[in-house]
Amino acid sequence: MATIDCKVVLLGSASVGKTCLLDRYLHGQFSMNTNATIAGSFASKKEVLQNVSVILGCWDTAGSERYASISRMYYRNARAAIVCFDLTDRSTYETARFWVSEVLQEEKDCKVYFCGTKYDLVEDKPELRQIEKKKAQELAHDLQTDYFETSSKTGENIDQLFKKIAKDYSIWEDNEACNKLLVNDSIRLHHSSWKKDPRVRREGESSCCLW
Repeated sequence: MATIDCKVVLLGSASVGKTCLLDRYLHGQFSMNTNATIAGSFASKKEVLQNVSVILGCWDTAGSERYASISRMYYRNARAAIVCFDLTDRSTYETARFWVSEVLQEEKDCKVYFCGTKYDLVEDKPELRQIEKKKAQELAHDLQTDYFETSSKTGENIDQLFKKIAKDYSIWEDNEACNKLLVNDSIRLHHSSWKKDPRVRREGESSCCLW
């Protein structure tokens, strides 16, 4: 079974729950008391698919603006970005486009996933919801992304989110490998035809009788 690495960055405003999201995915645990992320932290987990193992290397980045320039260092070579916003805080949703543009400026081929956090709060008290699901889905559709509503407290949709990333990346890798193979085969075929074509005059050969 093949093994491939996929770099994932978690983006979003401060206190949207990026660290809690990653802790739930990695360790299956939840804590109400987490420290604000300074710059970035790293952890990884393996997702086993049908014919490949995908190592998701996850970078949890700081959401505070004063760390923005430092966070950009973690975008390099990212293949997936989870843009998080708090379902109970409209301001974090309104900055979603900013985070998308931030990562795509650095890595234009990075695939973005929208993640509405703290679903357990709006499930228990619907009046706390400030971002309607339909509106978030429309934004995700406009930006050609997938949308998940998650809860780090209950684990809602978190495994599904990361498994989707692993699956999408394995397909992307397969397509890239096929494209490279097609390009290489085309080059070899072209070179082979060039060598066999009697009309092609090679260096040092006379041009007579070639046409």
